[in-house]
Amino acid sequence: MIEPIEANYVPDGDDWTITIVGRGKTLTATAPGLIAARDRADQMVDELAGDEKNRTVVHRLDGDALEFTTAYLNARLAKPQHVDELADDKAAATAPDTENATAEKDKPERARPTERASPAKASSAKDGAAPADAGKTAGDEPAEAATGS
Repeated sequence: MIEPIEANYVPDGDDWTITIVGRGKTLTATAPGLIAARDRADQMVDELAGDEKNRTVVHRLDGDALEFTTAYLNARLAKPQHVDELADDKAAATAPDTENATAEKDKPERARPTERASPAKASSAKDGAAPADAGKTAGDEPAEAATGS
């Protein structure tokens, strides 16, 4: 049976200390943040295990695998604070000037051409009769729109 490689993570201020133990060796490194520490641990495991295909690595936070998993998933799924700041900066940069927005608002809207009714449609509308094409659908409208269902 293959001996598992143990990766232990210990918080050290804003950084993390990673200790990899296995195959009779111990490797230690630091990284800025838990995600970077996990990436660094993978690199150290590659150094330790080499081309070994079947290897088991147990990741632990202060010796507890469940605590590591919880902390790691929270770090991976959490929205970084700097992303919010970048989004706010981008929104401010792309928002229109109040002066320009007012000028656009006061600009008269262009008139759009309207459809004129053919004489046949106009006469049937005067008589109160439904137009000849009342039950038909227009090009890309669904059939339900015409029947009201």
